[in-house]
Amino acid sequence: MFSHSQKTDPQFKALAKALSLYSSEEPISPVMPDVQLQAAVSVVLRSSVGLDLLLVKRAHFDRDPWSGHMALPGGRRDPKDIDLQHTAIRETMEETALKLGEGSQYLGRLKALKPKSVRLPKLTITPFVFGVGKHAQAAVASPEINQVFWVSLDELHERESQSYVEIPMPDGQKQEFPCYMVEEEPVWGLTYRIISELLKLCT
Repeated sequence: MFSHSQKTDPQFKALAKALSLYSSEEPISPVMPDVQLQAAVSVVLRSSVGLDLLLVKRAHFDRDPWSGHMALPGGRRDPKDIDLQHTAIRETMEETALKLGEGSQYLGRLKALKPKSVRLPKLTITPFVFGVGKHAQAAVASPEINQVFWVSLDELHERESQSYVEIPMPDGQKQEFPCYMVEEEPVWGLTYRIISELLKLCT
């Protein structure tokens, strides 16, 4: 369980309130036959002077549509998962060895979203937000993950972190997308959209 100090952390309390106002707590759907079309990610925030966000860099795999990308820990729903929040917790443990069921606080969730590119799987991805104590650690715990990072939300707020990245398209052209730069790596696409929504709530 999380400590009393985490329960009363003013940063977590403020964000939990903002999340409750942002999105009504609709019941999480039970496992459906199209379970493979559902996924969840964890937005893990570590209490520090400000708040630090956990990001991972995915390893390079030919069959992974997000191969090599900066991302949030998470993945597809398993038929054994009781709900999508369980998916987010399980995937975070499998990828980063961080146990969100212990020493964490569930703060709420952001609205589900879908990839915009027709080249990506037709998934509905739900982001769940968790708060962890300042001593929480994450590590590479899966062949699917290459690195883990903790990045300050204050830094992401700064203009210097906001940029654009050119991505090759199937027609040979390149398209420009907004991104955040973290450790000289672009954070774009779905992860950029989720972080942008989070930052709006933290202002």
